[in-house]
Amino acid sequence: MNGLPSSHKLNRTALAAKAVLACVTLLCAASALAQGGAMSPYPDEKDGVSAGGKWTMFQSEDKMTGAKKVRFELVSDNYFREDPEYKPRVDLFCEDGKLKLADFNPGVRLPPPNRPGFWGQPQLGVTVRVDDVHNRKGWNWVRGHFLSMDKGTTRGLIGAQVFKIEMPTRSGRQIAEFSPAGLNLEEVRKSCDLTPKKPSKD
Repeated sequence: MNGLPSSHKLNRTALAAKAVLACVTLLCAASALAQGGAMSPYPDEKDGVSAGGKWTMFQSEDKMTGAKKVRFELVSDNYFREDPEYKPRVDLFCEDGKLKLADFNPGVRLPPPNRPGFWGQPQLGVTVRVDDVHNRKGWNWVRGHFLSMDKGTTRGLIGAQVFKIEMPTRSGRQIAEFSPAGLNLEEVRKSCDLTPKKPSKD
């Protein structure tokens, strides 16, 4: 009879130990993500890993063509007024070792385009700061959700210490502030055939 309480105690102790172990495992996983990883919002993409500094790298493969895809993402240091839950971000989309697209997603609905591009495509005028150089740019306006960045700005961004984008929004002009320093430039060269370039003032 004395063996029963002892057995129950052992079972409770084992269950408690398992619960503690599960909590520690979850905390470690969360900590690993916080230190440079991130869950991908795309079903075919692996969860992200640190690409240096505040950058995250995501990898995937095209199911039909087998093309290797890499996405580098940099999230801003601040929010826009309309959405305090989703920070603006820059994404570089690369495929089979070449840059396909660099885009800026402000995390809020874009205002209507305010200028035409060279081919008449809708664009939104923005002001960009790369370190100590400021330039006005016209970026292609894509479906009211994001702006397609030019390659020169993209090359300036990946080698910069300071990167800011000022743009009109539905609640006035706002600035997205980024900290791009620390990116693994060799990984970007290999995945996107992209190297940094100091921006010019023209």
